[in-house]
Amino acid sequence: VPQINCDVKAGKIINPEFVVKCPAGCQDPKYHVYGTDIYASYSSVCGAAIHSGVLDNSGGKILVRKVAGQSGYKGSYSNGIQSLSLPRWRESFIISEGKPQKGVTYPSALTYSSSKSPAAKTGKCEATQAYQKPPVPGATAQPVTLTQVTGATALGAHTSLPKPSLSTGSTTSSLRPQPAGHRSWELDLGATSTYMSSQNSPRADPAKPLALQLGVNIHYVPIPGVRPDASCSCKSPKVLLLFPGFVPKEELSTQALEPLSQGDPNCKVDLSFVIDGSSSIGKRRFRIQKQFLADVAQALDIGPAGPLMGIVQYGDNPSAQFNLRTHMNSRDLKTAIEKITQRGGLSNAGRAISFVTKNFFSKANGNRGSAPNVAVVIVDGWPTDKVEEASRFARESGINIFFITVEGATENEKQYVVEPNFSHKAVCRTNGFYSLNVQSWFSLHKTVQALVKRVCDTDRLACSKTCLNSADIGFVIDGSSSVGTGNFRTVLQFVANLSKEFEISDIDTRVGAVQYTYEQRLEFGFDDYHTKSDILNAIKRVGYWSGGTSTGAAINYALEQLFKKSKPNKRKLMILITDGRSYDDVRIPAMVAHHKGVITYAIGVAWAAQDELEVIATHPAKDHSFFVDEFDNLYKFVPKVIQNICTEFNSQPRN
Repeated sequence: VPQINCDVKAGKIINPEFVVKCPAGCQDPKYHVYGTDIYASYSSVCGAAIHSGVLDNSGGKILVRKVAGQSGYKGSYSNGIQSLSLPRWRESFIISEGKPQKGVTYPSALTYSSSKSPAAKTGKCEATQAYQKPPVPGATAQPVTLTQVTGATALGAHTSLPKPSLSTGSTTSSLRPQPAGHRSWELDLGATSTYMSSQNSPRADPAKPLALQLGVNIHYVPIPGVRPDASCSCKSPKVLLLFPGFVPKEELSTQALEPLSQGDPNCKVDLSFVIDGSSSIGKRRFRIQKQFLADVAQALDIGPAGPLMGIVQYGDNPSAQFNLRTHMNSRDLKTAIEKITQRGGLSNAGRAISFVTKNFFSKANGNRGSAPNVAVVIVDGWPTDKVEEASRFARESGINIFFITVEGATENEKQYVVEPNFSHKAVCRTNGFYSLNVQSWFSLHKTVQALVKRVCDTDRLACSKTCLNSADIGFVIDGSSSVGTGNFRTVLQFVANLSKEFEISDIDTRVGAVQYTYEQRLEFGFDDYHTKSDILNAIKRVGYWSGGTSTGAAINYALEQLFKKSKPNKRKLMILITDGRSYDDVRIPAMVAHHKGVITYAIGVAWAAQDELEVIATHPAKDHSFFVDEFDNLYKFVPKVIQNICTEFNSQPRN
């Protein structure tokens, strides 16, 4: 993996996609970064990696991918780095974790744009003059030494400029009127470098092509009071000021009239369109599909504060056209959509859904965590593979799947469909909200507003992960002799009241229960019941056991018999209820549970030892351990337990 220094800018590297290693110590203001999530190529690569959160100041490997230039870059403070805003730039790049994608070969050595410049020729014209800017109210002027040089080598030179105080609130200062024959000029306080030239004409300046390549505007200004000597071929010495990132006034005024939208805050979703690029769709209908995407992008009002949209195209295999962070406004997104080319092949939508679940909605690809994940699958006719299992995993991962079927199978064609009722098996819920059947590609445009309204209705996106639909909850219930039959029924009612608060199904929250004394017994597992009514009936049927109190052994048993069968994309919650001190040690079993990612709530009644509850509970104990003096008061703690579960869930990334 090639190594680069902190000051290397993405624009200096020609390769369109590459993996590099950044050194430690790049979290420094001198390494300038422009933009947020999508960075102008004038930025430090390693500084942008830290700003995006992919790296910290200790350095490491990153994957860099060049993308189109943006019409605006918004600065922000993130991870110890203040990035700067920029009106526009010719090229951008995005950063992701340095994990190479399968089948992609990355360069072992980087190709840099040429940094060598023609050597400056020593001419007969050499002029040096100390020029003092006339005083400006609130500013302290210092002598500025202007040294005349030629050629592009002067780009490396730097001439100090007076820095007027900003106390007047002005961002530009004008020189006073000059004597006859000299023009007045303005000094932009945002200038970051200065370049002197004495060419016969600005048009002949060899620095101009390089400056234009860098996206830099050139201003030639006569040096007042300097006259060429008789041997000089120059008509008049000039000073060249470079303003990186400067935009002409006429362009700035246009941008002021049309500011870039930050997106519709009432539609904050992370959206993937999974489009059909199979051979059967044909070129004309593929163009119709692209126009549909462009219309949706326009209607959504894409932006960092609103919806973000990426596109995956599938044929035989899926491929990401661009991710959520590649284009941050509707205008740029529409331009990118127009450039998409058709893949061809079969119509393997199931494989595409698996790709979206495993790869698309990642932090590196722009998943914000706080926004619902939505995937809209478009299929021409019917898929050539099965979608049920892939869609199930997507739903369990919190992805809201919509399905648009265009020109579906006729009665005579249904015999060729691989999976009957495929759209019902794919969507988030089979209530009609997530399915759209379009009779003809030529009427697809009529569904734009209906689709936009649905994907933006975040309250109805039922597959989004919430604190109530994303857990495997295991109740560990003390059935010792000290509890008694009546109190045990009260404990079961408490368990039922907690369970009622969750959305229970095979893809939402699942519930299991263990009862213990000296021994342990699995009352029912996570896979036994998939509806709320079945769970509540199972709780009622639990019989009181009676015996001793071995809480440590019960925790180990629950880890092995319940949570070992928990799904990897589920939050694991253990809710333990006991009325006394354990006969065995609870410290090591509790530590094992915490290490395995099981969030443990310990609820003690009557004679329970509060110090033991705090050991069992996940840190911080004050949020995960509760004590109630009587069994009859258990019901009062139901809202508090639910509140703490949801508060903890909402404090972490949703997906």
